[in-house]
Amino acid sequence: MKHIAAYLLLNLAGASTPSKADLEKVIKAGGVEPDDAQLDSLIAAIAGGDVNELIAQGLTKIGSVSFGGGGGGSAASAPAAGAAAAAPEKKEEKKVEEEEEDDDMGFGLFD
Repeated sequence: MKHIAAYLLLNLAGASTPSKADLEKVIKAGGVEPDDAQLDSLIAAIAGGDVNELIAQGLTKIGSVSFGGGGGGSAASAPAAGAAAAAPEKKEEKKVEEEEEDDDMGFGLFD
């Protein structure tokens, strides 16, 4: 994925056909070593193709994939009227916790 992400970043930056050296530079800038075999495979697979056309082709293929998810579960039934009157509602106060500041959230760009 890091190789594809680098290719798409370069494409968005205006390089319609980024070279292997360009891809390596972007990946290394993310602090990761590129895999030469994967880069060669990516460049061979995309060779001469327009990224937007390739994405459109991929979307038509993924359109036939079932992701499951037949629907949500049924909603819980409402409590009886007598039970609702007998039990007073408790209001919970939510404490706002200060979040620890972690700029990269423990991830690198290309991990």
